Amino acid sequence: MGDLTGALRLRAVHRAIAELRRGMPVVLATQGAEADLVLLAAEVAGTQGLAALQRSADAEPVLLLASTRAGAVLKRPEPEEMPAVVPLRLPAALLAPEALRRLADPTLEQTRPAEPEAVATEPSGDESAAREAALSLAKIGRLLPAVLAAPLRAAARDGAAAPPLVEVRQADVAGYPYAAAVTLMRVAEARVPLADAPDARIVAFRVPASGVEHLAILVGRPEEAPVPLVRMHSECFTGDVLGSLRCDCGQQLRGAIKRMGEEGEGILLYLAQEGRGIGLVNKLRAYALQDRGLDTLDANRALGWGADERSFLVAATMLEALGVKRLRLLTNNPDKVEALRACGVDVTERLPHVFAPNGIDDHYLETKARRFGHLLD
Repeated sequence: MGDLTGALRLRAVHRAIAELRRGMPVVLATQGAEADLVLLAAEVAGTQGLAALQRSADAEPVLLLASTRAGAVLKRPEPEEMPAVVPLRLPAALLAPEALRRLADPTLEQTRPAEPEAVATEPSGDESAAREAALSLAKIGRLLPAVLAAPLRAAARDGAAAPPLVEVRQADVAGYPYAAAVTLMRVAEARVPLADAPDARIVAFRVPASGVEHLAILVGRPEEAPVPLVRMHSECFTGDVLGSLRCDCGQQLRGAIKRMGEEGEGILLYLAQEGRGIGLVNKLRAYALQDRGLDTLDANRALGWGADERSFLVAATMLEALGVKRLRLLTNNPDKVEALRACGVDVTERLPHVFAPNGIDDHYLETKARRFGHLLD
């Protein structure tokens, strides 16, 4: 994929995201399915967006939910027996903004005037892929993965409906993580002395056609070292900035910079992947569910997200731009080692980065070890 083609595909995805986030429907141009779909994000659906959806739809919409969320809505104890994306048929009483928000968001009080039901028909492979793309589009926009979907009316496709709807191709949604990585641009660099690493620079990278920016914090001259010390750190506003005790992120960030300062060189990749890729607002929702008894993995799944939504291809792209092909990785997460190696990066050694529990994050750390496979011993 060329840079221009990738940037155009990213632009189409972000235009669709902008429409979804303002509560308006978009068209998903599907591949092989019987009809293109018109989509509306349940979390932000209002009366105007619902009316536009009805004008453009060729049938009553269904609500697409991830199986983990659909299982709770349908009160089924074993969502793993469902397909990855479950379409629900909604009574008229549920096709209203407040009812849709409650169906999408498990942190809200779960009262509703009627009950949805699962659509019984078995989807084709093309239909399943289109439904997955619909939820992926919401996820890219950091919206809850709960989307109203209906076949697109032919008149809407021909331009008879006004105003015309923004359209995005299913293939562009599916290819978004790759396109976002390979089109990454190095856009700025400045010397920024840090308390624990006075000889530090920050290099900024930007994903074209979006507001997504990743940073590389360089201590010393790691580009010239044969095997520099590297850490991939996903941003954590609550831990990194506020000093939250719910996680060890702030300790890991400052500890990594301090270690690099002591060694005289290193690279910390500060990745815009808050909350394992679900975004800050959804992380706060996950915290609310954790306060009700779920662990960090199950809270993400209850919201309809995967346990870890991050892609580390962007990190490999940043390292390539910095001229780093071999490195020592500072991490407790073996998956990060394998992710970089899968991208062609030579990780010669994994170095542990462990901090003691603080009395509040004990269960969080135990969950990382037991359910995510982090090596904390």
